[in-house]
Amino acid sequence: MIVQQIMKSKAAGGVATIAPAAGLDAAVAAMAERRIGALVVSRTGADVEGIVSERDIVRELAARGPACLGRTVGEVMTRAIVTCAPADTAQSVLERMTAGRFRHMPVLEGGEMVGLISIGDVVKARLDELGAEMDALEGMIKGF
Repeated sequence: MIVQQIMKSKAAGGVATIAPAAGLDAAVAAMAERRIGALVVSRTGADVEGIVSERDIVRELAARGPACLGRTVGEVMTRAIVTCAPADTAQSVLERMTAGRFRHMPVLEGGEMVGLISIGDVVKARLDELGAEMDALEGMIKGF
């Protein structure tokens, strides 16, 4: 399975983004409202400047306490972003996420963001793929 297939199986609605100048409190509110674990930091909705995740927020809370919510997203976001392309395989994306210990990956095509996939999206796709393979093998063995 490739990233493009995973993105097609996701609910429509686009990628949740936030401007780097927005307050961290606004990021927290947006993540809570949408029930998501990260926002792509972008000025245009197509560029990727970083990602602000639950982990980034927890790290700031531990270091600075509740006052950190007054900081900007740009001050606390993760800047070193690993991206993928629509043609990348689910396996390669899963390997990069696992090795880098992160859970969200922007999908870029022609230098512009076209989607965002999470480790949950990739694991679900791999489980679906393995289930289909198992069903096919079982059918071959039983003569279906």
